[in-house]
Amino acid sequence: MQKTLTVCGNGEPIYDIVLDTAFDGLGSRLEALGVRGRRVCVVTDSRVASLYLDQVRDILKAYCRQVVAYIFPDGEESKTLDTVEGLYEVLMENRFDRKDWLVALGGGVVGDLCGFGAATYLRGVSFIQIPTTLLAQVDSSIGGKTGVDVSSYKNMVGAFYMPRLVYTNVSTLLTLSDEQFSSGMGEVIKHGLIQDKAYYQWLLRNKDAIGRRELSVCMEMIAGSDEIKRRVVEQDPTEQGLRALLNFGHTLGHALEKQLSFSMLHGHCVGLGCLGAVRLSILKGYLDEDCLLGLRSLMESLGMPVKVEEILKENVVEDTKSDKKMDGDAIRFILLRSVGEAFVDRTVTEEDMMAALDEILL
Repeated sequence: MQKTLTVCGNGEPIYDIVLDTAFDGLGSRLEALGVRGRRVCVVTDSRVASLYLDQVRDILKAYCRQVVAYIFPDGEESKTLDTVEGLYEVLMENRFDRKDWLVALGGGVVGDLCGFGAATYLRGVSFIQIPTTLLAQVDSSIGGKTGVDVSSYKNMVGAFYMPRLVYTNVSTLLTLSDEQFSSGMGEVIKHGLIQDKAYYQWLLRNKDAIGRRELSVCMEMIAGSDEIKRRVVEQDPTEQGLRALLNFGHTLGHALEKQLSFSMLHGHCVGLGCLGAVRLSILKGYLDEDCLLGLRSLMESLGMPVKVEEILKENVVEDTKSDKKMDGDAIRFILLRSVGEAFVDRTVTEEDMMAALDEILL
């Protein structure tokens, strides 16, 4: 059963988010967008290519003038300007023009990199997202954030550039490792915590079915998470205000990622960051211990880490100072007044963060 959400801007539709259990409807969706007779480049990584490239390419060939693929090595280490340059070369060699299309087939690294390539090649060509990881399906494919890493700094070069379509085949969740699936749950849980108490409580009630990856339950979960993010990005497409709330758990999470040299998956770091942010919210007098206990129990039941070893608190705090969410010398920390009600706080001190890190560091 297919579900569709529409993302709008200034009251006008921008793109659809389609949820399906197969790729069958992809071709007709692209034809409606005007892809017939155009060149298409499928951007993907080596792992996803082995699973889904042939299937997607065969669908595209029925509608497009030419289909080429750009495949780069799987992993965050490929999310660089060098990889984007390789994409530019493929597009130029195949004489892609401004009316041709890119297709991001894969997880967050693929989507961010492809989107950045689309935003900058010939000053902008159309692209669509086909997210194949839970993390990408509920977060990175929606909202138009694109970018690459520079040195050890994550997503420091990028652009806001909206896709023309997000097509999610939820059955791709069945080929994810347990680690990749539970990583995606970091962003799912975050959405409930910041915007929708009822959705968060639904997650608590359905955690066992989610852990078993029952597709009907997963589709409902993804639709709920996408709806929360859709509402936020519609109101604040370029992160000038409300969209900053989506960074709940990310200030500490990104610092942990850097300290771990990106060896821990992003969603797991976000989950740990959420635990730290809930502890901060308790220290500030907004939440009680039951909220923290419930969150930790939910994460553990889904196989998410709740502690990390061998990191100095001082180093994590220092890395928060290079975060993109800095406002002058103050960190815009996202806290919770209650479950479902997030806000921006500029009063979090280094001492506060050190206390919060006791919650997640061994």
